[in-house]
Amino acid sequence: MKIIESDFQAWMGGIQARTEAALARLLPPPHMAPARLHQAMRYATLEGGKRVRPLLVFAAGEVAAAPPERLEFAACAVELIHAYSLVHDDLPCMDDDVLRRGKPTVHVEFDEATALLVGDALQSLAFQLLADQRLADDPRVQLDMVRTLAVAAGSRGMAGGQQIDLESTGKALTLPELEVMHIHKTGALIRAAVTLGAACGHVDPSQKSSLDRYGKAMGLAFQVVDDALDYEGSTGTLGKTAGKDSRQGKPTYVSALGLPRTRELAGELRADALAALEQLGDRGRRLGQLADFIVLRKF
Repeated sequence: MKIIESDFQAWMGGIQARTEAALARLLPPPHMAPARLHQAMRYATLEGGKRVRPLLVFAAGEVAAAPPERLEFAACAVELIHAYSLVHDDLPCMDDDVLRRGKPTVHVEFDEATALLVGDALQSLAFQLLADQRLADDPRVQLDMVRTLAVAAGSRGMAGGQQIDLESTGKALTLPELEVMHIHKTGALIRAAVTLGAACGHVDPSQKSSLDRYGKAMGLAFQVVDDALDYEGSTGTLGKTAGKDSRQGKPTYVSALGLPRTRELAGELRADALAALEQLGDRGRRLGQLADFIVLRKF
């Protein structure tokens, strides 16, 4: 097993702290009316999670020599979409969960109606950030960034994947069917994070192709590892209810392949992601380290 390098830990901690500070600044203040909604938005977003998607934005931005100030806004936009999706996923009409990131879910801490509005408002704020700030030299590139995030979050991305997931409860999916579901549900936003980070700077077509291949592989790898951790981990270490997918009859890579093969598949996807980075040289170093972090993580 490859050991995560200490300089990567320092870089990761710096990006996580920067993202947290930026989100705290960009979210509405807790006492601004309507205060309950704004407090719930901050509760849902701040002080939690590994910030994998912002890390991917910044790592892809290094490939493109993108200004960190631009990357900060793009990273926050992606993270706001992710936070909104978790709030809605936890609702009783979806996964009906009571724990997220080690604390009560938003609908438990506040109420269901507020949780619904929190998701709506976080999604809107994400697109406001992409529209308000100059994130690319060419306005057409920035417009395409908005489109990229919209597609990743919509019916051809995350929302569509969630619908497939809901319809698949109690069914045994084939491996290709699982892949289609997770390319949409989890992979689309991870892939978009890489795309947005690169769009904040400049990459040539071959680099763009390599980054997209990397993003696709890591989007699936993240979910494969998540399924394994849900099977192996505890609620205390995961910060969410462990084993809930299997109890609800949701199809997972572990239910389809067994745990050993699931772990092997994660390794294969990691290898594919690292192969995609080969032509990027040292500029792709952080993305490579993130591939190790995502696949080798234990929590």
